[in-house]
Amino acid sequence: MVDPHSPPARSRPSVVTISSYLLILFAVIQVINLIITLATIGTIRDVLRDAYSGTSANAASTVADVTFAIGIGSAIFVLLLAIGLVVLAMLNNRGKNGSRITTWVLGGILICCTGGSLISGAAGGFGGGTGSTSGDGPSADEIQSRLDAALPGWFTPVSTLLGVIGVLALLAALILLALPKANEFFRKPQAGWEPPVPGGAYPGYPQTPGYPQTSGEPGYPQPSGEPGYPPTQGYPPPGQPGPAGPPPVPGQAGDQPPPSDRPGSTPPPVS
Repeated sequence: MVDPHSPPARSRPSVVTISSYLLILFAVIQVINLIITLATIGTIRDVLRDAYSGTSANAASTVADVTFAIGIGSAIFVLLLAIGLVVLAMLNNRGKNGSRITTWVLGGILICCTGGSLISGAAGGFGGGTGSTSGDGPSADEIQSRLDAALPGWFTPVSTLLGVIGVLALLAALILLALPKANEFFRKPQAGWEPPVPGGAYPGYPQTPGYPQTSGEPGYPQPSGEPGYPPTQGYPPPGQPGPAGPPPVPGQAGDQPPPSDRPGSTPPPVS
């Protein structure tokens, strides 16, 4: 049974649905990036150890281990945030305004992280993250050339392409959630006013105990003479003889006999 006071079901606009698909696409891209990172991070660590092997003590192992830990930690962190976006996408499809606000905050952080990685890679690749040469350490160009030679040829273009697609998909998803149609969908619906049902309590006001029901409701006596209802006491239905009146009181005019029956009266002459 449908509650007459419940708000009508809202239809999800297409902009919200497309936004959720884009959030899921971004999460899938992060899973692919994690797989690529796990497949190549060992090679990157070996290249850094070889590049810093002839430098000051502990420099080779320190740089290689730090780079390895940062690469794995960043990929896992971004993946967890992407999984959170998938959960938010499901909540957005249900019209939860709180999840939409959280999507904007989390999406902005991810755009900054992913965009920063793309800019860093375009500026100097892995070598750009090592900074300039200090002491007897290798230069950034030397490290980058070693990485390009050790890593597969598809690594750099695939990583860059996935990063660009992920940033564009996430940016488009955030913009779609801010369109007017999305605002109407996430706005809290107002319950429509419904007229009170006859015999029921008015919304927000309890029925007064012992108050009689109005005419026309089940259980309330109807006026006499209507079909299906017993006549009211003392008022017979039309066409029926009325109730007998009270007995006459002796001495009243109504109880005296006619003149012919009175004692001493002379009967009328017979012609």
